[in-house]
Amino acid sequence: MTIRTGIGGWTYPEWRGGAFYPEGLRQADELAYAAERLGAIEVNGTFYRLQKPESFAKWRDETPDGFVFALKGSRFVTNRKDLSQAGESIGKFVGQGIGELGDKLGPLLWQLAKTKRFDADEIRAFLALLPREHAGLRLRHAIEVGHESFACAEFVDLAREAGAAIVWSEDEGRAEIADRTADFAYLRCQKMRSKCTTGYDGDGLDRIARLCRAWADGHAPQGAPHFGDRADSRGEGGDVFAFMINGAKERAPAAAMALAEKLGGS
Repeated sequence: MTIRTGIGGWTYPEWRGGAFYPEGLRQADELAYAAERLGAIEVNGTFYRLQKPESFAKWRDETPDGFVFALKGSRFVTNRKDLSQAGESIGKFVGQGIGELGDKLGPLLWQLAKTKRFDADEIRAFLALLPREHAGLRLRHAIEVGHESFACAEFVDLAREAGAAIVWSEDEGRAEIADRTADFAYLRCQKMRSKCTTGYDGDGLDRIARLCRAWADGHAPQGAPHFGDRADSRGEGGDVFAFMINGAKERAPAAAMALAEKLGGS
């Protein structure tokens, strides 16, 4: 079991000039610098366009052992009206060369539109389309939902049956669902504030750390909303990925490192 804290992307201008990246650091060296100080990075670029296999291989070679990339699934999958018809687009996404990451391939994040309503048959069919392995690698899937209609036991049960993690998303307009439905958990923390040098104050970081520890141990965090019948079951712990994404994004690296310190590592 490993709890990894990380950020979204690594080419953000506000991180340069001493804010996170040292003054004078070449942009070509930013990934390596970030990867030495963080446990994971969520790649947002894969949402907008396919990448070349050479790019994945380059990212693999520029990062240390134990580092992990989470890849955001294509908008051509998640933004369609009927997710049950996304099979071809899922195949293109998985086949773009992600296997080049090897053991640095982390979860695949499928972010649904905030307005997307829960339809059991559609979601069941969509989850069935997600491949379990590719190029000899096990694929882990996380689904980020929005509409409050997903906050129900039926959705939790479907995700659990598929072994897909329901993303804990601290984002306005997205339902918060704390049930652990896979052998890993995925957090997207989006309430950082510019006036706080670590994005979240001490109490905020403590709160997120408690969430991470609870999911790592395999049970629903105390006081967090859960809906499934087995929300409090134990013995199903595993990896946790906690990303500082939006809000005051300029604070994200400091927030991720501060959370790692709270957790006793990265």
